[in-house]
Amino acid sequence: MLLKDEVGMLQRVPLFSGIEPTKLKLLAFTSDRVSYSAGQILFRQGDEGDAAYVILSGSADILVDSDSGPIKVAELVPNSIVGEIAILCNSSRTATVRAASPVEALRIRKDHFLRLMKEFPEMTIEMVRVLADRLSHTTADLIDARSAK
Repeated sequence: MLLKDEVGMLQRVPLFSGIEPTKLKLLAFTSDRVSYSAGQILFRQGDEGDAAYVILSGSADILVDSDSGPIKVAELVPNSIVGEIAILCNSSRTATVRAASPVEALRIRKDHFLRLMKEFPEMTIEMVRVLADRLSHTTADLIDARSAK
């Protein structure tokens, strides 16, 4: 795929929509294009958070370990980002991500991701929105689960 195609794909990701194309070109150039077959693991819960992934095509499941085995907590679709929590919290992965179909993704190394957040406050604000939205949904799911007992 051409660099300009990757830039176009990155512009559709809400997190990167406010970043100028020349900077997105640099991001695309310094990131790794990775492919996964259905069933392959992008990363495992407990792994070091060394990169974030932008899903370009395909879908992947977010799985969390439990006593009764992995539980699917969400599905990733094109233009979504995953793996950023471990980068931001400087912690290990909070979930496993497994390709549900063939997946094409852009792997953004931790240092590049953090540099982008420093250079583009609008990206940082969007990241806070994404995380707050996830927290809100998680809280609602917990309330639903507790009231169902």
